[in-house]
Amino acid sequence: MANRRTPDTPAPADPVSPTEPRSAQRAPAPRARKSPMGVPPVLRVTPQARRALIAEHAYLRAERRGFAPGHETDDWLAAEVEVDALLKVEHGGSPQ
Repeated sequence: MANRRTPDTPAPADPVSPTEPRSAQRAPAPRARKSPMGVPPVLRVTPQARRALIAEHAYLRAERRGFAPGHETDDWLAAEVEVDALLKVEHGGSPQ
């Protein structure tokens, strides 16, 4: 059976009393630092993840054209350009 806390059980005392000097009291939790100039942090995409994105984009391109044979290389190259442009924009780089 699980232990239950009854309502009349006193709460544990705060280890720092309000009468102690401010320097003895707990410091507030540190906030997450923002990067300088409001630039988002750079996320690294592994080569495997990049390849998976390219493969998915190439498949979608082939699907849009009805999977007509003979355009696989064109689909892959166009998908590489799309994915690289998307990754560059998402990481704060400027598209060329």
